[in-house]
Amino acid sequence: VQLQASGGGLVQPGGSLRLSCVGSGFVLAYSAVGWFRQAPGKEREWVSYISSGDGLTYVEDSLKGRFTISRDNDKNTVYLQMNSLKPEDTAVYFCARSISSYSSPYYFSLPAYYNYWGQGTLVTVSS
Repeated sequence: VQLQASGGGLVQPGGSLRLSCVGSGFVLAYSAVGWFRQAPGKEREWVSYISSGDGLTYVEDSLKGRFTISRDNDKNTVYLQMNSLKPEDTAVYFCARSISSYSSPYYFSLPAYYNYWGQGTLVTVSS
C-alpha cells in the first residue's frame, strides 16, 4: 500500500493549486482518505476528508469555500483543490488512508486514525 502526493509548488496569494494523491496496492474507492498539512514549527492539522463508497466529503470549517476534496475512482486518485490561497496555507500537505471509514470528525480529523501516509508535497504561498 502506497500513497503518492503531488502538485505542490510556489503560488502567489490568491492563486490556486490542485494536489493529487495517487493510491497503489489498494482500491482507493473502498478507502477513506484524508488530507493534512503541517506548517514549520506547528503540529499536523487536518484539512479535508472523503469517505469510502459514497464519497461524503468534509472540509475543516475555516477552509470551507476555498478547499474542495474529490476522488476519481478510475485513476485511483484523490484531489485537493485549493483556491484563493493565502500565505498561512503554506505547509507540507499529506494525504493518508484512514484505518476505517468514519463519519465523525472526532476520528477522521486525528492523524492516529490513519495507517498509511504519503510523503507530502510542499505548498508555498508567497508573492
